[in-house]
Amino acid sequence: MPCERQESGAPPARYVVGVDVGSTVLKCHVYDRAAAVRGSSCRKVESIYPRPGWVELDPEVLWSQFVGVIKEAVQVAGLHMRQIAGLGISTQRATFITWHKRTGKPFHNFISWQDSRSAELVNSWNKSLLLKVVHVIFTILHFLTGNDRYLAPSVLTFSTQQASMKLSWVFKNIYEAEEAAKKNNCCFGTVDTWLLYRLTKGSVYATDYSNASATGIFEPYTKCWNPTLCSLLSIPTSIYPPVKDTSFNFGSADSEIFGAPIPIMAMVADQQSAVFGECCFHPGDAKLTMGTGGFWNVNTGERLFASRRGLYPLIGWKIGEEVVYLTEGCMSDVGTAIKWAQDINLFTNVDETEKMARSVVDSQGVCFVPGFQVSVNDPYLCASFMGLKPSTTRNHLVRAILESVAFRNKQLYDIIVKDVRIPLRSIRADGGVSNNSFVMQMTSDLINKKIEKPANADMSSLGAAFLAGLASGFWSDKEQLKKLRRIEAVFEPQKDSEEYKPAMDTWLQAMKCSLRW
Repeated sequence: MPCERQESGAPPARYVVGVDVGSTVLKCHVYDRAAAVRGSSCRKVESIYPRPGWVELDPEVLWSQFVGVIKEAVQVAGLHMRQIAGLGISTQRATFITWHKRTGKPFHNFISWQDSRSAELVNSWNKSLLLKVVHVIFTILHFLTGNDRYLAPSVLTFSTQQASMKLSWVFKNIYEAEEAAKKNNCCFGTVDTWLLYRLTKGSVYATDYSNASATGIFEPYTKCWNPTLCSLLSIPTSIYPPVKDTSFNFGSADSEIFGAPIPIMAMVADQQSAVFGECCFHPGDAKLTMGTGGFWNVNTGERLFASRRGLYPLIGWKIGEEVVYLTEGCMSDVGTAIKWAQDINLFTNVDETEKMARSVVDSQGVCFVPGFQVSVNDPYLCASFMGLKPSTTRNHLVRAILESVAFRNKQLYDIIVKDVRIPLRSIRADGGVSNNSFVMQMTSDLINKKIEKPANADMSSLGAAFLAGLASGFWSDKEQLKKLRRIEAVFEPQKDSEEYKPAMDTWLQAMKCSLRW
């Protein structure tokens, strides 16, 4: 088999490595053929906040942490690097960097997807007459032709979470990047592209379809970088990397880095990776991730679906001739809000929150509105507690935070059911907050659906490993992967969703009061 890579005197390659470069944590797991974790390592991702609203990552620190977690995880597993059949890399999306093609020197730090320096640009464009004209033209074209390629631009809305506006900001504000681009010497890359470039010591420059489609600059239907959008935003089209399949042999890490040339067999965006890790391979399979942010992703097969109410189409993965599309709805401040509550000493350990929330019958009318990160629909949404009383306790505050997660899950679920014309077959949850049974049970009650929670909550890492394993021949096909799924818990509706209506109505009112702050 292709995965049995062996050099003279070296043991056979019988393991795959999945790395997830998240927004707050960088994790690496070594998996055997049963998808059991044999060794792990993690590092905290350190964000930099040079100005209010700006969020950056130091590329050298991230590179050092990335190499470090791989070495440590393999060491913990008691293995040699030559026993690794393939490396799969899952990364946070739309966080990007630009660098000089000839020297490899970055023009700036990574600009995070959480960064809101482009908020004014986003607001201006979303209100512009030009964007309204674009909507009208493509709505008419979609109506007349029925062609899905006109669907996404007909509902195009800019967001600070996308790379497009921040990349436009780079070429307006960083002279060196602008000058290099004029001479065709500027490279653009999301985290995956930069890591691949460094792993191969500059010999491979590429991204995959899942990461490209999440930038807001890549057209998912035509599967090309969008020249019209680049022209509108004054972004040079020469800066983009070639786009490759998600499960693909991208080359090998230079042997000087790990002591052996590890094959890089998959690059994938974190949410799409989690969908793959959950084995949501069929249209109608849905994945709910509750990590730093929250994401609903629905497999829509070969069809593109977009919505004027915040859903947008993505490429889930491309493997050979197979292209799978997803529809995504997202919400900010899930894990972020819980971490903030811990930082201000509302609780000591996150495991306490479930018990604290259940210790009171309700939140006593207290509502929590999340808004630390930028909302897709309102970059000026204000985070707040509302309805505070002299009798309000920490337990009420914690319950209000957890309820806000479930209420937003309900909001996005309702939009998906209405706008995505595919019956949902299954709902599978992952991410750190999926370990909170209060949130999981309340979400199940609100949407009146069964939710499965896997034994392994690190689905992005597993998805990257699965994709790398398929490319290397470590696993044969997706049917084999399905047999490796392990379900830890199933949450079924226990209360009528109508019982939550008064509390959710109050929360919706609190949301309205926090808009356009």
